[in-house]
Amino acid sequence: MPATLVSPYVLPILMLLGSNIFMTTAWYWHLRFKELPLFSVIAMSWGIALIEYCLAVPANRWGNAVYTAAQLKTMQEVITLLVFAGFSLVYLKEAITWNHVIGFALIAAGAFFVFRGPL
Repeated sequence: MPATLVSPYVLPILMLLGSNIFMTTAWYWHLRFKELPLFSVIAMSWGIALIEYCLAVPANRWGNAVYTAAQLKTMQEVITLLVFAGFSLVYLKEAITWNHVIGFALIAAGAFFVFRGPL
């Protein structure tokens, strides 16, 4: 874990948040630009995804000093859903329905059990 002013518990979360913003962008930004050739969309998305990897890999390596791998993966999934929901609303202008909310809530309930101690 690098020496930073940010808590070792918070730094991986912030880095995973940043990485998910870049990955969600890499996967979905092009849906508003369907006239672009697929090859160019893939190339641009790979460039965006490179930044995601530069955040996600150290977040997981450093985060593993304070979290288990299962906790890091669970965190990443919950963050992904939150980022995607925001991206979908703001950028894609797609509504989040009750079905989405219920599905996301069930995933969040699963995350609770990953972070809870053994039963």
